[in-house]
Amino acid sequence: MFGFEKKLSRLICDYSLKIKEGDVVEIRGEVCAESLIRELYKYILEIGAYPLVRMNFSEQLHTFYKYASEKQLSMIPEILMTTSKTLNALIHIDSESNTRQLTNIDPSKIAFHRKSTKILKDIMFEREAKGEFKWVIVPYPTSAMAQDAEMPLEEYANFIEMACKLDEDDPVKSWEDVNRKQQNIVERLTGTKKLRIVGYKTDLTLNTDRRSWINCSGRHNLPDGEVFTSPVEDSANGEIFFDIPTSFMGVEVQGVHLTFENGAVVRSSAQKGEEFLKKMIETDESAKFVGEIAFGLNNSITIPSKNILFDEKIGKTIHLAIGSSYPEAGGKNRSGLHWDLIKEMKSGGKVYKDDILIYENGEFLIEN
Repeated sequence: MFGFEKKLSRLICDYSLKIKEGDVVEIRGEVCAESLIRELYKYILEIGAYPLVRMNFSEQLHTFYKYASEKQLSMIPEILMTTSKTLNALIHIDSESNTRQLTNIDPSKIAFHRKSTKILKDIMFEREAKGEFKWVIVPYPTSAMAQDAEMPLEEYANFIEMACKLDEDDPVKSWEDVNRKQQNIVERLTGTKKLRIVGYKTDLTLNTDRRSWINCSGRHNLPDGEVFTSPVEDSANGEIFFDIPTSFMGVEVQGVHLTFENGAVVRSSAQKGEEFLKKMIETDESAKFVGEIAFGLNNSITIPSKNILFDEKIGKTIHLAIGSSYPEAGGKNRSGLHWDLIKEMKSGGKVYKDDILIYENGEFLIEN
């Protein structure tokens, strides 16, 4: 897979983050991603930047949540505060040897830790808004991830390659083309006041007035392919059903049904993982509000793989995140939670912009 790793490293550094000489770049990943970490480390040095590696051993998160005391769960070592305030870029490699390592961990411990460490995320978001910090999440295939996707490892690696456009002659140009096409959608959605989503067990209204729509074309996520905004915090009213299973913090949840009133979740249920869902909504007071609404536009991804990095980009879907919103979109909600939940729209789903139908069955309609 050396060719894959080399092409991905260059796409990350040259296109997503535009690493330059003198930058301090942190690489985070599990030991199973060592081959990609090595290639990134080497290429960052060749650029003239300084790479820092923070590598986890297998099932480190499980060990932490199982044995950490409440004091340890709330502790923020000064080194983490310093790196949050000084890093120029962060590469987070999504690669796990066991994607279910947190299934039997008490969800309240996870929620408490996320709430306690929210300040680190807030610092990075604020620095990003000022142009001082950049980040990207990228995948690296493992047998566990392939098993979740119900694919052999080789097929899953090919799936990643295609979704990231690494199979094309010039991946950078391909993502630049995506950027141009999605910008047209951003311009169409800009100025929307009322956004109404209709579908199976779904009739939800959101206010996106004076919020910015963001074009996601490989800068923060690889693979990518979405446009999103952060709705007005108290505007969500109605219900929405998410029919695509997701895995969050290693816990699989299916069939999530949420009801909102004046922005907040007032009723929640899930066909699988309901207790975990409710605990996450209780992470903090802001976790029950909508942080993001987005359209998935990557038609190279057609099936769910139980990996949110891919699944939220599935073509002909929408996704809604509860919890923290994005300052760059105008969002003001701050939470230790940001959980993307996905809905398939190709079978009768509709979206209205200020009471005018603009999207149906997973496609934006041609403007009159």
